[in-house]
Amino acid sequence: MSKALFGAGCFWGPEKKFSEIKGVIETQVGYSQGLTDKTSYEEVCKGNTNHAEVVFLKFDENLVSYTNLVEFFYQIHDPTTLNQQGPDRGSQYRSLIGYYDETQCEIAKQITDKLNESQFNQKIIVPSLLGKTLRLIASFNSAPLKVVNTGFKPNVIKPLAFPFIISLIAELTFEELP
Repeated sequence: MSKALFGAGCFWGPEKKFSEIKGVIETQVGYSQGLTDKTSYEEVCKGNTNHAEVVFLKFDENLVSYTNLVEFFYQIHDPTTLNQQGPDRGSQYRSLIGYYDETQCEIAKQITDKLNESQFNQKIIVPSLLGKTLRLIASFNSAPLKVVNTGFKPNVIKPLAFPFIISLIAELTFEELP
């Protein structure tokens, strides 16, 4: 089982999309690249912790390659906007690729360079970062997506579901990825 980490704005939309890929075994949302080891939803929203909202994946390389996942990452969000995706603004919504070994780092850089040249006119602002400072939201397992899945669009949470999601997040603790 391999792992991958992507930041593509608000984690709900990307998590939903990655979870639908054949070969992605598990997805979890969390925060990465922050100044502290632990944080809260409220602290991240204030924009002072330097955390990014991310999606952590476990995947079967016999069914989907890391290359395919990085290419998909570039299809599901705008990698040329700094600290925002759609209506979501703030440093927690920045784009990033977390890697777990040098092979993943090289693949991410090669694909980024290729797409930057061929598709994004040298405007990609996605760093590749060592994926070791990850804090997952414990026991979350995407439960809110089942509530907001009807007509779900990235970066948009239906107003009726939003208070439910906030109450879930407020009660969660964080744990380090093994």
